[in-house]
Amino acid sequence: MSWGATFRLAVSSLLRRPARSGLTVLGVAVGSALLVALGSIASVAESRAVEHFGKGLPVGAIKVADDAPASWQLQTDDFQLAGHRDLNDSAIRQIRRLPNVRAVVPIQAAPVVVVPPSGDSFGATMAGTDLGLGSDSPVSVLAGRLPAAASLTEVAVTQSYLDHTHPGGPPGAAVGEPIQVAEPRVEAPGSEAPFRPRWFRAKVVGVVSQDVAGADLLVPLQQTTAAREWELSGAAAPPGLRGEGSIRSPYSALIVIADSIDTMHGVRVGIDQIGFATSAPEHVLAAVLRYLHVVDIVLVGIGAIAVLLAGLNIANALLTAVRERRREIGVLKAIGARDRDVVRWFLLEATLVGFLGGVAGTLAGLLLAQTLALKVSEYLTQQGIPIEALRLQDLPFAVVLLGVGGSWLLAIIAAAAPALRAARMPASEAMAEL
Repeated sequence: MSWGATFRLAVSSLLRRPARSGLTVLGVAVGSALLVALGSIASVAESRAVEHFGKGLPVGAIKVADDAPASWQLQTDDFQLAGHRDLNDSAIRQIRRLPNVRAVVPIQAAPVVVVPPSGDSFGATMAGTDLGLGSDSPVSVLAGRLPAAASLTEVAVTQSYLDHTHPGGPPGAAVGEPIQVAEPRVEAPGSEAPFRPRWFRAKVVGVVSQDVAGADLLVPLQQTTAAREWELSGAAAPPGLRGEGSIRSPYSALIVIADSIDTMHGVRVGIDQIGFATSAPEHVLAAVLRYLHVVDIVLVGIGAIAVLLAGLNIANALLTAVRERRREIGVLKAIGARDRDVVRWFLLEATLVGFLGGVAGTLAGLLLAQTLALKVSEYLTQQGIPIEALRLQDLPFAVVLLGVGGSWLLAIIAAAAPALRAARMPASEAMAEL
């Protein structure tokens, strides 16, 4: 028998018992949906936990302060400071040479006054960073986009800006707004005014999830470099009016991105030896991830049991089909069909059931996972723990492959015994019932 003839025979066999075939496909779809939904939630939970405890920064992100570390720095996740130390280009080069460092992102912070299109002006912090890093950027966009890498007329804002201008509003409420920003400079004693501002106009082009250096505005590094030069050209500012750290330090902070969570501690040790204080949620993340791994095992176990039950359902349906098709098997063998043709018939039938059930179950599982994740995200946001909802592009391809390919493979395995039993049936025994 040709493959085409065997395929048509398998399709006609499924259509002959539509109710049973439909229930078998439904059983596979339910098992696949549970496996995909639980697997999706388990796979995304780890990255969401990392983002939450890292305050939205990427996996492996380490904050570096312009201060020397205390002797017990590495025993905690928070900064332990032992006195100011300038962060400069030389320090950046040393940190970049450390093993397992993927990127070093400089941060400059400057105090500014923001005048929104409506409402009162307020004092804020403007943080500048390299916005042309692409995938190595430590910034995630909630709405709109990031400012162009060299633009001096575009800004992104953080949640603290929204709290001033759009309390309780959606993240995209500020996108497109024109704002005015004043960069203050302290004048020498005896001047007509204690401060002299330098103004620039900008457009809000995006909202970011990170609170970088306690900032309200995020701009390209060139903008804060100009602000720092303007501030340094004046008199010394009182400590309470300065931005993050000392204005004499070229950079207010660094964000160092390690290759992975596993290498984060080693990178912190290297930065500590260079002489800078660090902050990273490595200890709390290690504890949380241990619990998440246990939950992953439980969730995947539940999904695996559901898929196993679906496989037993396929095997039972095909064993029943073998008994019902004794005459057909006998006729096929009598007209020259070989054992492998009979095996191919039943395996193709199982392939159709597994593939259809896997595709339907994978789509249903993705929809279920997204719905559940959205509800959980809404609840946690109401409780003051903002977590971004699951997006389909966040899912690893392995989950989708497991849903479709796993169902197909399970169907083939489940059909192996019934197919061999049908193939080994003697033609004389099958024909005896004619």
